[in-house]
Order: sequence, then C-alpha cells, then structure tokens
Amino acid sequence: MKRKILNFNTDWFFLDKDIEGAKGIDFSQSGMEKVNLPHPNRILPHHYFEESDYQFVSWYRRPFYLEEEYKGKRVIVEFDGVMTVAEIYVNGQFVGEHKGGYTSFSFDITDYLLSGENNLLAVRVDSSQRKDIPPEGNLVDYLLFGGIYRDVKMVIVDPVYINWSFIELKDVNLEAGVIKPRFELVNTTGNRQKIVLNSQVINKEGKVVAMVESRHLLEPGVTSLEQPEVKIKEPELWHPDHPYLYHVYTEVKVEGKLVDDYKTRIGLRKVEFKEDGKFYINDKPLKLRGLNRHQMFPYLGNAMPDRGQRKDAEILKYELGLNFVRSSHYPADSSFLDKCDEIGLLVLEEIPGWQHIGNRDWQELSKRNVEEMIVRDRNHPCIFLWGVRINESPDNHDFYLETNEIAHRLDSTRPTCGIRNFQDSEFLEDVFTYNDFELNLEGKIKLPNHQPYMITEYMGHMYPTKAYDSVERLIKHAVRHAHIQDKQYGVPYLAGASGWCAFDYNTHADFGSGDRVCYHGVCDMFRLPKFAAYFYKSQIDPDVEKVVFIARYLTPSFNEDYGDEVIVFSNCEEVELYVGDKLITSARPNRVDYPSLPHPPFTFKDCTWWEWGASTISCLKAVGKIDGKQVAEHTIYPFGRPERLVLKPDYTKLTADGADCTRVVVELQDEHGQVLHLAHHPVFFELEGVGELIGENPFSLEVGRGAVFIRAGRTPGKIQLTGKVQGLPPVTIVVSTEPLEDKIVPLPRK
Repeated sequence: MKRKILNFNTDWFFLDKDIEGAKGIDFSQSGMEKVNLPHPNRILPHHYFEESDYQFVSWYRRPFYLEEEYKGKRVIVEFDGVMTVAEIYVNGQFVGEHKGGYTSFSFDITDYLLSGENNLLAVRVDSSQRKDIPPEGNLVDYLLFGGIYRDVKMVIVDPVYINWSFIELKDVNLEAGVIKPRFELVNTTGNRQKIVLNSQVINKEGKVVAMVESRHLLEPGVTSLEQPEVKIKEPELWHPDHPYLYHVYTEVKVEGKLVDDYKTRIGLRKVEFKEDGKFYINDKPLKLRGLNRHQMFPYLGNAMPDRGQRKDAEILKYELGLNFVRSSHYPADSSFLDKCDEIGLLVLEEIPGWQHIGNRDWQELSKRNVEEMIVRDRNHPCIFLWGVRINESPDNHDFYLETNEIAHRLDSTRPTCGIRNFQDSEFLEDVFTYNDFELNLEGKIKLPNHQPYMITEYMGHMYPTKAYDSVERLIKHAVRHAHIQDKQYGVPYLAGASGWCAFDYNTHADFGSGDRVCYHGVCDMFRLPKFAAYFYKSQIDPDVEKVVFIARYLTPSFNEDYGDEVIVFSNCEEVELYVGDKLITSARPNRVDYPSLPHPPFTFKDCTWWEWGASTISCLKAVGKIDGKQVAEHTIYPFGRPERLVLKPDYTKLTADGADCTRVVVELQDEHGQVLHLAHHPVFFELEGVGELIGENPFSLEVGRGAVFIRAGRTPGKIQLTGKVQGLPPVTIVVSTEPLEDKIVPLPRK
C-alpha cells in the first residue's frame, strides 16, 4: 500500500497546568480549551512580558478513531517541534520522551492502539526553563516560548517501510549529475524480507529522467542500505538564480506487492569552499551576503504556521536582497527551508546553543541535535553549511571533534563550520566562521586568519536601532551595515558575511532595551523595514528589481536631522535629485567611501537648497537611471495630517485549519501615502466572521505602523477586520477561508 500521511494538527484540547490524570482516557476535557496546531502555550504582547508567562507545564490531548482498515499497519506520529520536553502517552500508556525543542522526532504508537475504536494521544509539554537541555544552562539571548509549536502528522505504513531517505549527491556538472540513494528501512514483521527498491528521478515537468532498481535482503529491525549510483544527463542545476528542483520517487515491493512509497525533493548543485577562500556553487564563485534570522514572531512566539514561515523566506530574498541566511541559533522550521529551496535562498543551519556548554549529558543531547538536524534536512539544496558548534562557546576539543565527525558521517556533501567569537579558537571544522564585532563602529572588519573564512555576525548590539529612533540614528545604522558589507566585498579571500540581524526579536530580561526586545534587526519584529533594510535591498541585481530609496524624511528639521547630506540607496548607474520639478544635481555611486560594494550608496552633499519651513518645497525626488534611461524613482514629501488608516494583509485567502494566519500591516498615512513616522495613535479593531484577531487591541502604532494577525477558524467562510483611529473613517478588509483539503486524523466516534 502507498503510505498515508494524515494531518494531525486539528481539534486538540489544551490544559495550561500539570495534572497527572490528564494522560488518561477518562480524564474530563470539559475544562480544556479547544486548539489547533501549531499552538503557543500562551499568546503574549509583543513586548513587556516575563519569561515565566510561558515557562510552565501543559497538556495537549487529541482523541481520535483508528479506522478498521489500518489494522495490521504501523501507525507513526511525527512531531516537527515541541518546546522543550515532550512526553507521549497513548491510551494512558507512556510511549516515549523527547528532549529539545528545535528538532523533529517520531514515535511508532501501533502497539498502544485499538483498531476500529476510539483512542487518545496525550502529550505532556514541559516548557519550563530546562538548564539540562540545549540551548539552556546559562544566559541565552533569545526566548524559547512554549507549546506544540510546529506541525504534527500521522503516518500509516505497512510493516516494512522507509524511515528516511538521503539522496547523496556524488558529482554534478552541466553534463551529468550522479546521485546515490540511501535509505533507512524498518522491518517489523519479525522475519527476513526480500525487497525490491525502485527509485525514479522526476523533473519539474513530471518526466522520469533517470531510475534505478535494486534488490535487498532485509533483516528484522532497522537497516540502512543504499542503491547503485544513478546518472542524470544534462541536469538543470539548482542555483539561487535558478532554483530548479527534482523529485525522487521510491517504491518498496515485497513479493511484487507495493508496501511503501516515499518522495524526496532534491536540487542538483555543487557547493564548496576552495583554497582561495571563496565560496563556489556549481564551480562559479559567489560572494555570500546575508543576515541572521530568529524564528520568533510577535504574539505567537515560535508558533507561526507554514504560511508565515514561508513568508519570512520571501522577505529575506526579495525585500532584503539576500543570497543566504543563517538560521540562528537552532534548526529552522521545515516549511521555511522548503520555501528557501523553491526561491533560491542559501541557508547556514546550526544546532541549538548560545555561549554555554553543559555537562556530559547535555553534550550528548547536543550531539543528538546534530544528528536529528542533519537527518531531517540534508536533502534540502538550500542548505550549504552545517553549524556544528554551540554559538560563541569556548573551545572543547573532544566535544567538537565528535560533532564534526557526526556531521561528516551523516552527510558527505556539505562542509561544516563552528561559529565563534574569538579568532584564536581551535579550528576543527571545514570553514572558520567568526562573529566580528570589535571594529564595527569604525566601519572595519578583521582580516581572515584562516581559510576558508566567513563572518557570521556583525553590527547588532554594537548599534541597536529602533524603527522609531531619530533620523540620524536610522541613517547611521544603515550606513554602518553598508560599510561592513563593503569591507567584506573588498577581501576576495573572505567567503561572505551575514549581519546581525534581519528582524528584531524578543529576549530575556538580561538583554535588550528593557522591554524584552533586542532592536538589532534591519527590520522590526513585524518584519517592517528600517532604513538599513533598503541598503540590503539595493544590492539586488537590477535585472531582478530596480531600487531607489531616499534614506531621509522631508521635515522642517531636515538640516538638524542629518545636516546637508542626502543618502540614496540604489542599484542604478546614476541617480538624479529633484527638488520639486527642478533638477538639482546628479550623482554616480559613491565608490570613494564604498569601493567594493556591487551597488554603493549615492551621497549628495551640500544640500543647501533646504529652507526653514516645509511649505517652501513640494517634494524631494530621486530618479534612478540605467543606460541613460529612467528605471525607478522615489519621492518624499513634507508630512501632512493623518489622512487614512490602511490595513494590508499579506494574504486574503487562508485555510480553515484553525491555525493558518496572515499578517495584517497597519499604517497611518498622509495624503501622499507616507507613513506618519511619529504617530503612535491607538488603533481599535473589530473582527467578525470565522476567525480571530491575534495581537493587542487597541494597538498603539510604532513609527506610524505595526501589525496584527488574523487567524482562521475551522469553518470556511469570511473574516472581516475593521480598524478605527479617532477622527478618521474606519477601514475594513475581508479575508476568506477555504476548506482544509488535507485528510485529517479522524475524530472519535460516539
């Protein structure tokens, strides 16, 4: 039989306290909250809360009916992420435990089930502070939040089935790609089984471009095996500019009968760091330009469903112009990686941790994290580097020798790295990765002392900047990011650099600005851009998008804000500056201060045309030109009164699964559509229909903007959100929710 994968996210019961009897079948659910997954154990304000608000033990219960047709099959439950310790019970019996909130795990629950009857899956979730489990043990500069915060699935298979696949890439070029399919199979029959494995490589158009068949003798238990190498002629190579994907479809047959099938998505590409210090993809050098990403979101913490995870990848690639992201400081959600595969965003993925190494048991869990991360994610073409060292931890020769060895044993196709904050650290991995902060405020970096070498963090806490900070600070923040990227581009034997960080994030009381937020991002925590975000976007190839952005506000205090200098971030060849309709001057990229950037900022000095009083000038416009032709422009105006409240949903269609949601950006604009950056008006919301509002209500605008979320219910239909600001007409948006098409785990029968 073909395997069946059922959605196990819906129709759970949640209890926010620890009661021993909650694992039992007869426990009353009358006082429990009905929830759907992914689920945070507590909805929080976007700042000013305590870690203890989510650090508690909770219970999740899901009654279900096991179809009679599944008798004789194996039933497996897969959890993508539970924070921090999950104890699994089926029909009141203990099945197993998993420690660690950032890696996936599964349990075969077959022997605890009653076929053709109602059953109960109960999960005790310990989200308290656990110093015995990575990343905790000492201070950690990020929050773990709580709950069953990633997806859960039920997988139904025959007694002989594939546990995992690894399509190992042996070699690839424009003429041919060579892969070696590897599998772990499970034989629960108690007898030897003669199996036939058939693997087909299928291109994007659905055509079989290669295949291999092999025969194996499978002993009872768990067996790792491999098939002969497979050659794909004239392959489409995966690249950030051409993210072409194949599928490998594998069937398992016993005595001619199909007992399992398995799909693996892959991309054919070669990634390597060469002796010259450069990073190469498909034998061509690529300078890596990136930012770090925390998976945390306002209100929901880590429990952002797939749609929001995938949106993050789009923001990083298209709105920030990056070619890689570091998944700091833990493995990412699978749906985020899936999107990175699809759009061509490279990923450095690393194990959980922050500066602290625990005792032997702690280290054993960390080594297990390496294994769980790599086994889950090694088929993702977007991943080009494994981080196998605890971020910014001291040297530990034996421990890191083992983590490095585990990575190489599990994946021969990718190099390893270890992120450290001191250059004289012992170099055990393939790439020396260093968090370089010391000279950031001088616009400098340290030169590599090893090869290959990457900078994995810079700026961040050296110059934290809120979106509502002064114009001067916003400009200096952007310029400092630009200077560091310029310096790294100027060192040919430095592979690349990722800044700290993409998005502001919640943190512990020991860090940040006192409101439980680190304002280190080039975007705020709602993923809305600061000036620095436009610098990164300006590095996009103009063939992809033409960018022009004036890093300034047109206010009466213009000269006080940043003197008589105007900076424009653009990837054009020339920028003309107009005051009103009058051309004042034009400029070429500033290659004096930024000699190495692909697209240096444009610096306009002696802007003495400004006079006191905003009424004297109608607008300031920057026009970008390429080959002498206008291709983009940005205009700023003196600010007017609040003219309109605007609600901008990322998506207007959701799935009625009880968890799917969309960000709704909230802006207070003047008559020119400019966000009023000093507005902090309260916005009052009213929601009608088959969903709910996630966020503060009222929401006080920050820098004239912010965001809330609309979450779908379980019933398809319409959701209407109305926002109101005193003195302005209300504004309404409508989001529709469509039926969940996935087959869900059946509800219990009465």
